[in-house]
Amino acid sequence: MSDETSDTIAYGRLMHRAMRGLIQTVLSDVSERGLPGEHHFFITFDTTHDDVDIADWLRDRYPEEMTIVIQNWFDDLRVDDDGFWVTLNFGDSPEPLRVPYDAILTFVDPSVEFGLRFESHGDEDPEDEPPTGQDADEGDDSDDGADGNDAEVVRLDAFRKNH
Repeated sequence: MSDETSDTIAYGRLMHRAMRGLIQTVLSDVSERGLPGEHHFFITFDTTHDDVDIADWLRDRYPEEMTIVIQNWFDDLRVDDDGFWVTLNFGDSPEPLRVPYDAILTFVDPSVEFGLRFESHGDEDPEDEPPTGQDADEGDDSDDGADGNDAEVVRLDAFRKNH
């Protein structure tokens, strides 16, 4: 883990790895047991990441980033050490997605006001930019349009703190 050319501990990089491990653990548990209680997730990811696998029409519609909701309808959630697969319903059209952990920009569970935002990802050095714990704003309406049958792509402005 030590780098011969570095004389500092890369806390930011270590935090990113730990937080992505937390996401892996949570998603693994959900894949085995289902979502408990009112839990649900908004996951924003970088659609330009090399290992993201989504339908061409989704990539055309969301050329930079996309937010998915894992809540009422999702299928075939599979988790491994590099990322997760899930099938979501977009307008009565089931679409499989593959999202590597390195592509995740935000992970939010508004039911318990928990969230993570990754300041940098991919090949960038996140050493000085650890993930930020976020509290979701109470009373947020961003998922009011959900009818429980379709995946939704939503904006997470209410969950992001501007500094």
